Amino acid sequence: QVQLVESGGRSVQAGGSLRLSCAASGSTFSNYAMGWFRQAPGKEREFVAAISWAGRSTLYTDSVKGRFTISRDNAKNTVYLQMNSLKPEDTAVYYCAATLLSHSDDAGAYDYWGQGTQVTVSS
Repeated sequence: QVQLVESGGRSVQAGGSLRLSCAASGSTFSNYAMGWFRQAPGKEREFVAAISWAGRSTLYTDSVKGRFTISRDNAKNTVYLQMNSLKPEDTAVYYCAATLLSHSDDAGAYDYWGQGTQVTVSS
């Protein structure tokens, strides 16, 4: 099993930047592909970005392409989400997730989830 703890969420103005971190423990981090998902109030959880176990392949939802970057440091057991040019519609709780399968935009493919970190973007 792997335990995931997100951090870095806070309130920011539109156009600003944030970097979210997700620290993993309890298992071999480099065995897992990682994903970021988000859930806004009253909406379903949606895919944001994913990265392969080695970090060589990434996926993004269209709405964040060119603004968000997912990366990982296997030596630090951490995955990051760099978010630039933030918009009010990016406001959500952001979750990281881990899977032993290939990185995916399907939440059902992920076995382990963090508790989430709140990102609020004001206009």
